[in-house]
Amino acid sequence: MTPPLPVVVDVNVFVGAVTGGHDSFWSWPSPPPVRGNLAANVVGILNDGREFALWVSEHILVNVVRVLSGVPPDGYGWEVSAAQSYIEVLVEIAEASGGGVATAAVTVTDCPDHEDNRILEAAAASNAILIVSDDTDLLSLSPWRGTPILTSKEFVNRTDAMRRSRRR
Repeated sequence: MTPPLPVVVDVNVFVGAVTGGHDSFWSWPSPPPVRGNLAANVVGILNDGREFALWVSEHILVNVVRVLSGVPPDGYGWEVSAAQSYIEVLVEIAEASGGGVATAAVTVTDCPDHEDNRILEAAAASNAILIVSDDTDLLSLSPWRGTPILTSKEFVNRTDAMRRSRRR
């Protein structure tokens, strides 16, 4: 069996997975079929732990809590305890998939957005083969140092196509 491929997911995808539709973060969908909340589909694919090992960083986890528990319009007004429960689930998914919590070993300054550089640092620390993000600043860097940066839609559609071709 092929070892899972390391992947880093941006904060905006993790937030979108639990705020962008009706899917519960306790049971994300995994394609097929590709439907509904594409960010939730990303988490569902990673939760399967088949092809990909999810890597997160403390920065990613802290910012997921910050955005979810922040005051609208910049945040979603969640209770901090609910947001922390969600990141505990994300860490469990990461560890179960063969990934984990990466610690940045280098400082990256390739992107004008300071926060996006922290995502790139997590990718470098985990030797990620791809980054999933719906952030235009990050997407404009693709491929970053040879690492593709895919939107949630691209990641879900490509994974779905790969799985379908294997079944033939």
